[in-house]
Amino acid sequence: MATGQENRPQGQGSNPGGQGKGSTSESASRIQGMASSAAQQASEAASSLGKKAEEATSAVGSRIRNLGSSIREHTPNEGMFGKTSSAVAGTLESGGRYLEEHGLEGIGEDLTSLIRRNPIPALLVGCGIGFLLGRAVRR
Repeated sequence: MATGQENRPQGQGSNPGGQGKGSTSESASRIQGMASSAAQQASEAASSLGKKAEEATSAVGSRIRNLGSSIREHTPNEGMFGKTSSAVAGTLESGGRYLEEHGLEGIGEDLTSLIRRNPIPALLVGCGIGFLLGRAVRR
């Protein structure tokens, strides 16, 4: 008995090969669209996180600067203690101002510039920090 499938030309009938190519390209297109959307959302999240980190850095800088001002106001201006407290207050104020103005991006640029100007000392400092971290982890 013939089922009728013998008379059909190749590529038709129960063979899904003809339909598979179109649905595969549609699936690939959907997957690509989903991946593009996910990448865009990740980029937006990273941008938002970066902005929040910059704002937090600025806020920390402001608090450090205010701490320096508070130390300057509440400590004596004379004598050895006065000179020391004034130096500490000045350092805190300038450090806080730097954080407020430059933020994390400025710190990264300055650090990169410092390493480029002094590569050997930077390498030695990095090795020293690595050695100390290794010893701390080993204990």
